[in-house]
Amino acid sequence: MSQVVRVERQGDVALIKVDNPPVNALGHAVRDGLLRAFREAEAYAAVRAVVLVCEGRTFMAGADIKEFGKPPQAPSLPEVVEAIEASSKPSVAVIHGTALGGGLEVALACHYRVALVDAQVGLPEVKIGLLPGAGGTQRLPRLVGVEKALEMIVSGNPVKAPQALEYGILDAIVEGDLAEAGLACARRLLDEARGPRRTGERQVQGDAALIAAKRAEVEKRMPGLFSPLRCVEAVEAATQLPLADGLKRERELFQQCLESPQRAALIHAFFAEREAAKIAGLPADTPVREVRSAAVIGGGTMGVGIALCFANVGIPVKLLEIDPSALDGALQRARGTCQASVERGSLSAEAMEKRLGLIQGVLDYEALADVDLVIEAVFESMEVKRQVFERLDAVCKPGAILASNTSSLDLDEIAAFTQRPQDVVGLHFFSPANVMRLLEVVRGKATSAEVLASAMQIGKRLKKIAVAVGVCDGFVGNRMIFQYGRQAEFLLEEGASPAQVDKALRDFGMAMGALAVRDLSGLDISHAIRARQRPNLKPGQTLPTVLDHLYAAGMLGQKTGAGFYLYPEGSRTPQENPALQAMLEASAAARGITRQPVSDEHIVERCLFSLVNEAARILDEGIAQRASDVDLIFLNGYGFPAWRGGPLFHADRLGLDHVLQRIREFHQRFGAWWEPAPLLERLVAEGRRFADL
Repeated sequence: MSQVVRVERQGDVALIKVDNPPVNALGHAVRDGLLRAFREAEAYAAVRAVVLVCEGRTFMAGADIKEFGKPPQAPSLPEVVEAIEASSKPSVAVIHGTALGGGLEVALACHYRVALVDAQVGLPEVKIGLLPGAGGTQRLPRLVGVEKALEMIVSGNPVKAPQALEYGILDAIVEGDLAEAGLACARRLLDEARGPRRTGERQVQGDAALIAAKRAEVEKRMPGLFSPLRCVEAVEAATQLPLADGLKRERELFQQCLESPQRAALIHAFFAEREAAKIAGLPADTPVREVRSAAVIGGGTMGVGIALCFANVGIPVKLLEIDPSALDGALQRARGTCQASVERGSLSAEAMEKRLGLIQGVLDYEALADVDLVIEAVFESMEVKRQVFERLDAVCKPGAILASNTSSLDLDEIAAFTQRPQDVVGLHFFSPANVMRLLEVVRGKATSAEVLASAMQIGKRLKKIAVAVGVCDGFVGNRMIFQYGRQAEFLLEEGASPAQVDKALRDFGMAMGALAVRDLSGLDISHAIRARQRPNLKPGQTLPTVLDHLYAAGMLGQKTGAGFYLYPEGSRTPQENPALQAMLEASAAARGITRQPVSDEHIVERCLFSLVNEAARILDEGIAQRASDVDLIFLNGYGFPAWRGGPLFHADRLGLDHVLQRIREFHQRFGAWWEPAPLLERLVAEGRRFADL
């Protein structure tokens, strides 16, 4: 018997234990061990029932990522699952931690399922471009019905044990020792003469209208994604075919997903998230500072969002404003945000009050003397930052972490305003901070290893994807997006309309168009950044002027009802701005060009290849540690389509020789902004990709 799977005889019950740390992944040794264990239990006449438990912190949490991309080894998971379900002796799966993907499919093959109250179950394969391939799309609908099965499989989101019990996935919630709970359940089954209860033998009620509605919803909400529609098709097969034929159809659809380019992109994103936690030169055992309390300075939209991030995970946080009315407004915004969650049903009223109770409004810096971490979220002005950090330096206790939420300013200059630059770090949240998962952790030249490690851990506690970056104007994400937005403005002056630019980018897969994003964030912010950057332009670098015209006209985006688009009567739906045409004509005349039609393909290449070229410079300068970090930032902070893997993964797929050729053409036509990055030229000359770095 495999060392990772053991069988213990407990009277007439076979207790099968899986022990494959850290998460009992279903690698070859586990699959082989499970198959042998169930066959052994089947062969012994003295064994009348089987209990399956897992050691460690969790039940089986899915496939073994070490086997991704490698040739499959027998037995396959479908073979194991079918053998478990076919057993003539009743089996009980005892779930703790998480039963995800193949782990839940194994549990569904068992005849009965119980779990600890804090356990979770789910089929998250869609998030890596796949669908459940070991019977999940066939057995789950037979157990919980089509509607709930579609909800779980298409979203990939897990459900907690009480909900799983309500759905019918679980038979009971248990407590105490896992093995003892499972054995007690098995003996009750034997006492009641209850034999195998095979999920696959159940009938499922078809609902063509429900499936059609789900298919339409997926096409609308997940445009361009391959695997969600195959998930719907697989569940539909469960309503139309016997189990054996349904399983065959599931495998066909699984193979289609496996061969889809999207699967490789989503797997890349999966691994990128794990790699981001590893920082070169920062030992895994670097000590971290305990953060039991926090403070946020500034009660604007960003500050309130950051405060909610801490309250949402149970960390008390003080929210500082210097004006009582501004503080009242900030606390009302926090309540309004939570109330919206209550109205959506994603938060209970009791949980809302508990979270809001963790946010304490204060009016004096002295109230921050005892906190472990302070994050400033004030106006993006170096002078304002100076005033804040000098005050923090004076009042905060030794060892407190002083963080800036600056999106582009020089963190080293900010740190120099204090007598403890080693305690200063950048924590760049993305708006809305309580929703967006990305957190750029900015390491200044004086930031200590301990503070950097602490900042990364804080990101994890806040359930963010934390990516360490270096200091430069805009760090990684915004430095790249400056180039992207600039090209979008140039395209307007050259002949495109805002609607055409944004539609071309949305059709590529971006969550929003570049110009709609600018209107949303505020053109006054873009104008201030542009003004700050203007003195540092290199020879040959010119700026589009349409933003200057809009700013002069007081058209600052959604906040004023007009920008690149019009937003009448507070609407957030962009409409054509008639005043823009004259501004574009003036801008084109100033550049000495005649506006003419621009193709959608040209729009996409100009915007996306500007990201790639700038990212190559960022990597060369060491601002980002790895190409996958850049991709992770754009996937989680800027609405880049996950199924394309990120800008650098996408560039690798297109072929860097093609990308460089187009960048050289743009350099000849459009000037200094398009000077090819040296790293990109080296990679092409050496026949390498960003993935090879």
